[in-house]
Amino acid sequence: MKTSPLLSLKNDLLAGIVVFLIALPLCLGIANASGVAPISGMIAGIVGGLVVAALSGSSISVSGPAAGMIVIVVGAIAQLGSFSAFLTAVVLAGIFQIVFSLLKAGRFAAYTPSSVIKGMLAAIGILLIVKQIPLALGMEEDGSSHAGAASVVRTAFGHVSVTAAGIALLSLLILFTWETKKMRRYAIVRSLAAPLVVVAVGIAITWLLDMTSPHLAPPSEHRVDLPALRSLEDLTKTFVFPDLGQLWRFDVWTVALTLAIVASLETLLSLEAVEQLDRSKRRADPNRELAAQGVGNLVSGALGGLPITSVIVRGSANVHAGARSKLSAIFHGALLLICMFALDELLNLIPLACLAAILLHTGFKLAKPSIFLATAKQGFYYFAAFSATIIGVIAFDLLMGILIGLGTCIALTLTVNLRNTFTFAQYDNHYLLVFRKDVSFLGKVMLRRHLLSIAPDSALIIDANHVDYIDPDIIEFIHTFTEEGRNRNIKVNWHNLHVDTSPATKRTMLEMSKTAA
Repeated sequence: MKTSPLLSLKNDLLAGIVVFLIALPLCLGIANASGVAPISGMIAGIVGGLVVAALSGSSISVSGPAAGMIVIVVGAIAQLGSFSAFLTAVVLAGIFQIVFSLLKAGRFAAYTPSSVIKGMLAAIGILLIVKQIPLALGMEEDGSSHAGAASVVRTAFGHVSVTAAGIALLSLLILFTWETKKMRRYAIVRSLAAPLVVVAVGIAITWLLDMTSPHLAPPSEHRVDLPALRSLEDLTKTFVFPDLGQLWRFDVWTVALTLAIVASLETLLSLEAVEQLDRSKRRADPNRELAAQGVGNLVSGALGGLPITSVIVRGSANVHAGARSKLSAIFHGALLLICMFALDELLNLIPLACLAAILLHTGFKLAKPSIFLATAKQGFYYFAAFSATIIGVIAFDLLMGILIGLGTCIALTLTVNLRNTFTFAQYDNHYLLVFRKDVSFLGKVMLRRHLLSIAPDSALIIDANHVDYIDPDIIEFIHTFTEEGRNRNIKVNWHNLHVDTSPATKRTMLEMSKTAA
């Protein structure tokens, strides 16, 4: 049954409003956590809605700044020394993503082990929690922002604002209880996003304190600081442009490649997850999505915005809100743009403690204890790769953590394959070597140890019934062992020689078999 165009448009507009209400606090919070101006997060959200959504082949995916990129952004800005140099890396990352799409690299995301992906997300969650706690407490070393405030407590770690801590605790209480079964029984809870409620409560508290007890209100340094925009000219004046003079720096290109790889990986995984939620089971071309994300990052970086990825939180909200086409994502981007012009005074009442609480909640969902327990139950090898990825991300950076996780997976896979390549059994002076699967050159060391343990005046039976391929190195070694074994009166018999190998190797195997016979 076809849906009428008017009904589809209505559903898309309503879904766009829902996504906008979720995206607004996240754009501001991610920008703040990244140590950049709030407008950079808004620019990324607007570009994600107006540019990426228009070019994307997905009907339901929503793009914008992602919490998972905060770790890279903070480290990259510190490494490169300036935000303008970082923006150059963002522009280059967009170009890299376009190249990835031309190389049809979208299919490679499917090869990333889930243990590495879960480890990456858990590490991001841990880092978010660690980095947002001081902000949630309004913590400062010297307390300069709180000068004259009556709500400041001096601790061993610095000056803590009781007001900020109270706002953060209240925000966390709302976030953790909003989606419980008991609360979801109420229609108003089901119709409002928890981050939006937290922001609304934060604005109300700030406004009341400003009116009644200014000495208790969060200082301006601990609030959102969006510039007043009344025209497109005002908007263009706020843009920070990339410093193209930094293109000669090797570390700019390294950061760009890191951004491109991680953003592409997060985009493709988010796209796959959101598509699984879609009742219509629509599938988008991953390579087209990479190209759209590449153009989006190129534009966002050129205008002073944060890196963009497809984001599962906004995408899943879009699906659940009933979106029928990409118009919902485009509409959410338009609303973010309008919001920058019409609501800057209201948004500047948002306490940073509210945004920190939203990211603390996000971090907890990414790294909650149940994820560690569930991963541990899946076995040692799975948990080892998961843990190695977490340690790598925390100790180094996101890309290095992913590479360490992948390296751990490969090493463990090789270990398992080597351990299970063959079985070796002995009964008196009779020995049995059974190949259990394809045999690579990596099994040579273990095989050598077993064969050299065979005593003189013995018989060895080699059964290749369950193997399709034996590496020529293995065949050559067994051939050498057979020749030398005659001097020790060791007889070698081959069984089931239907192995997929080169003609020369197969002739060697037949010769060994005839000689032994």
